[in-house]
Amino acid sequence: MVIDHTLADGVLQVTLLRELDITTRAAAALEIEALVATHRPDQVLVELPSPVPSPATFSALARARRMCQSLGIPLTATGPGADWDRRAARPAPVRLETGSRQDR
Repeated sequence: MVIDHTLADGVLQVTLLRELDITTRAAAALEIEALVATHRPDQVLVELPSPVPSPATFSALARARRMCQSLGIPLTATGPGADWDRRAARPAPVRLETGSRQDR
């Protein structure tokens, strides 16, 4: 298994357990797609495993984003250990490695 997930208050939170590589990216994208199709959440939050994701991790994230966009479901990606505030329906700002702030 390459992902873990929880569903609460209409938010599907997907955690990538480790960096993806060429052999695991399709499996992760398919798992995310199956979860979205099964649960039909209001929003999807993907927690990335590191502050500097691998190209394969970005590829799986892009595939999930396109699928969510086609269904009209907002998708948010956060770094590891982000403080997620379900009431605000968005993640709290997180410092990135470059020192800039991520608050989208």
